Amino acid sequence: MASMTREEILQALQAVRHDPELKKEVLSLMIEVLDLRENELHPLVFINGNPRIGKDVYIGLFSEVNAQGSEVSIGDNCDIASFVSINVADSHKKCIGISDDIERKPIVLEENVFVGSHSFIGEGTHIGHSSVVGAGTVLLKGGHIPPGSLIIGNPASIKEGYFLSDRS
Repeated sequence: MASMTREEILQALQAVRHDPELKKEVLSLMIEVLDLRENELHPLVFINGNPRIGKDVYIGLFSEVNAQGSEVSIGDNCDIASFVSINVADSHKKCIGISDDIERKPIVLEENVFVGSHSFIGEGTHIGHSSVVGAGTVLLKGGHIPPGSLIIGNPASIKEGYFLSDRS
């Protein structure tokens, strides 16, 4: 296969930008070449296993929902920003040789939960409805977080009921 110059690649990409049919074809090729799994959200949202995803849920590009070997439940009207990882698996003990298994525990996001960009939600976390996970937050085995909470930081701190006090 002949290699293309940078200029030739840029010209080809300009042609794609202005041709809707060519855009579809290029996207289809990307899915095939990168071995991405099509899903109802977007081909650049990575879905593993069979998470339950409610109605009117948005998940941003390059986010991951890994329900392989356990359960992920995302309620209605959730907004999950780009570059978020929701992952039921914790393999660190297997990796360093103190366990033969990967730990897997369910994750639940109740309805109306917002998750900011570059956050991680790990196994064993249950986030109550109307809660906000701030950008860059890391929840390792977060446990049960009450409704209306603000969750921020690494390690995460929880301000319970933060968003419930604004409602009448």
